[in-house]
Amino acid sequence: MKIGFIGLGIMGRPMALHLRAAGHDLLVPERASLTAELREAATTLPDPAAVAGAAEVVILMLPDTPDVEAVLFGPRGVAEGIGSGKLVIDMSSISPVATKDFAERINARGADYLDAPVSGGEVGAKQATLTIMVGGSQAAFDRAQPLFATMGKNVTLVGENNGAGQTCKVANQIIVALTIEAVGEALVFAAKAGADPAKVRQALMGGLATSRILELHGDRMIKRTFDPGFRIALHQKDLNLALQTGRELGVALPNTAMAQQLFSACVAAGGGGWDHSGMVKALETLSAQKVSPD
Repeated sequence: MKIGFIGLGIMGRPMALHLRAAGHDLLVPERASLTAELREAATTLPDPAAVAGAAEVVILMLPDTPDVEAVLFGPRGVAEGIGSGKLVIDMSSISPVATKDFAERINARGADYLDAPVSGGEVGAKQATLTIMVGGSQAAFDRAQPLFATMGKNVTLVGENNGAGQTCKVANQIIVALTIEAVGEALVFAAKAGADPAKVRQALMGGLATSRILELHGDRMIKRTFDPGFRIALHQKDLNLALQTGRELGVALPNTAMAQQLFSACVAAGGGGWDHSGMVKALETLSAQKVSPD
């Protein structure tokens, strides 16, 4: 296939390169930030409209809702080049409500639309083991499935309505944030009580409290390895989406709001670029107790 890929950051770059390695033709918009590796792997075109005109499928992997809207519908955006029979796949994590609007506007131009946000972070992108949560028609999903299989392992069509994938991703981010908070709170408690947090974590790994977050992020908290990973600023954005959508739906999300405040405290301390396991630093400040020394 001829695949347009827009958004070649920490996640997008390895995802695009996996597609190229699988034999697809890669088309990207010209950007000064393109690495030599990407320039060798892809054909560069002037702008998103040109990419959409030349590609069969256009994949977006962008930071936030306004970025997606600008790339799709701004001057020389994807919408200017998209046409009948083409497919847009938005793999960014953005507003479920905005997604429905974007899909309708792309559908009106004769193209299909899938929202397909991912979970798994930079490691999952590099290892092609991402979890991919998809909203859209069965036919569009079937067409995209070989591409998803190149980038991820756990791929689910959550619903045949656009926005279902984004809703699932928001739910994922709620669970991840609250579990990070729980692990951080438990390890701060253990340290303050005089127990060895590393041994507490090891013991908990064998019981009902075990989780991938206790395994991976608990280890980061103990070893003080807060390089992303998945940046706090991005997780903060995802919880903003949860709280905004919750207000629109009339859903109470009290613990999500609390986790968002802890992320906000980290950002205020200059930690927007920390891995989201760095939430523990806000908890450590509240209790005047570190899990382990920096």
